[in-house]
Order: sequence, then C-alpha cells, then structure tokens
Amino acid sequence: MAEHDHHPEDADPEDADPEDDDGEESEKERLNREFDQLLTELRVALPGVQVLLAFLLTAPFADGFDRIDDDGRRVFLVAVVFAASASILLISPTVHHRLRFRQGAKEQMVLTGNVIALAGLGALGLAIACATYVLGDSAFPDTQARLLGPGALLLALVVWFIVPLGFRRTRPASSRKAEVKPDLF
Repeated sequence: MAEHDHHPEDADPEDADPEDDDGEESEKERLNREFDQLLTELRVALPGVQVLLAFLLTAPFADGFDRIDDDGRRVFLVAVVFAASASILLISPTVHHRLRFRQGAKEQMVLTGNVIALAGLGALGLAIACATYVLGDSAFPDTQARLLGPGALLLALVVWFIVPLGFRRTRPASSRKAEVKPDLF
C-alpha cells in the first residue's frame, strides 16, 4: 500500500506518537503496531485455549468419565478436536513471523494472521460450546441443561463476531480495502 493511500481514520488516535507533528504514522509504524496488537490479542486468548485443552485431554482419565453416554463422548471428542485446532491456529501467527522474519512481508503476515486468528477464535467458541454441552448433559441428564452448549455458542457468535462486524459496516468501504491479500495457500 502506497504512503498516499494511508487512511487516517484507520489509525487509532491513542497510538499516535505525540512527537510526530502531523499525527500520522508511517506505513512501517502502522504495520508494526497492527502486528503487535495481533500478538497481544493472541496472548489474551491462548491461556484460555490451553487450559481448556489441558482439561479436555485429562478428563478421560478422571473418575466418572465412563458415566458419559455415547452421544456425550462423541461431542467430547469434537470438543477436543476444536480445542486442539484453536490452539494450533492461535499459535500459528507467531510461527509465521519466525519463518518469514525480515522477508518484507509484514502486511501479508498481519492479514494472514488476522484470518487465522479469527478461525482459531471460531474453533475456540465451538470447543467451549461442545464442552459446555457435555457438562450440562452429564451433570444433569435428561434435562434441558444440554442447551447450555448451544447457548454458549450463540453468546460467542454474538459478542465475538456479530457485534464487531456490525460496527465494521458503519465504516466506508474504501477505508476497509487492503491491496495485499492474506497468504493462506
């Protein structure tokens, strides 16, 4: 993206350098800030994913796991797969950075990391929903407690995706376009 294509409305005013006379950041500064923000956000999500995955990986060895019915075991396995997938996806932007360090591809890494992080957060939401379903179904069999899983998924969809995307629609389309595409395949 050329310097003259920078949109000031994309910049976060809190991130502006007070020493900078015009208040605008360079393209390099913007990319560094965006990548730092992505990594910081991943640092927030990763501990939760790792704790959930660790719990799920040890649960089959706990007393009482054998009381979970066949449907619950299938959903439990799906929860493990989603939690493992979320962990892998949320760690991957860091791996990309290490492998592509100093290749001049920071904008591509930011865009690709964003897509992968969103996929990881989606997998996390599904893992939480599946684990919550199994908990509700196992702790309170033959009740509506199993609906806690779909309820958790609905909550994650609303607060993680629908609300933020609603704000995104209020910005002009011209300020949302990027010339560089995510490098997924």
